Amino acid sequence: MLKRNIQILFRVNAEEHDHLKSNAKKCGLSVARYLRFLIRGYVPKQLPPPDYYGMIRQLQAIGNSVNQIAARANATGFYLKDEYAKYAEDLKAAILNVQEAVTQPERINGDDKDMGG
Repeated sequence: MLKRNIQILFRVNAEEHDHLKSNAKKCGLSVARYLRFLIRGYVPKQLPPPDYYGMIRQLQAIGNSVNQIAARANATGFYLKDEYAKYAEDLKAAILNVQEAVTQPERINGDDKDMGG
């Protein structure tokens, strides 16, 4: 585990402090962890909306159904194997894309806005 034995002290005004705490809370992170993400060049994403997890469960249920259909069809020999395999892979990719879009921190894009000294 990393040892964090260096303390950095800097001052912010009340508005900046409230903004920092608000951003960290929206992401479900402590202020320290939020700042560590920023230091490493990532902007943490806000927590997903409550219905996100329900949507993911629905997509996974659909994927399970597709897999069951494919397994049953494989056992009987009556289906288009490649077509079902493509649907299953597309569904997996869609689930991963939704998860990544909503939960993964984004890399800071060389934005040169003045951060103040």
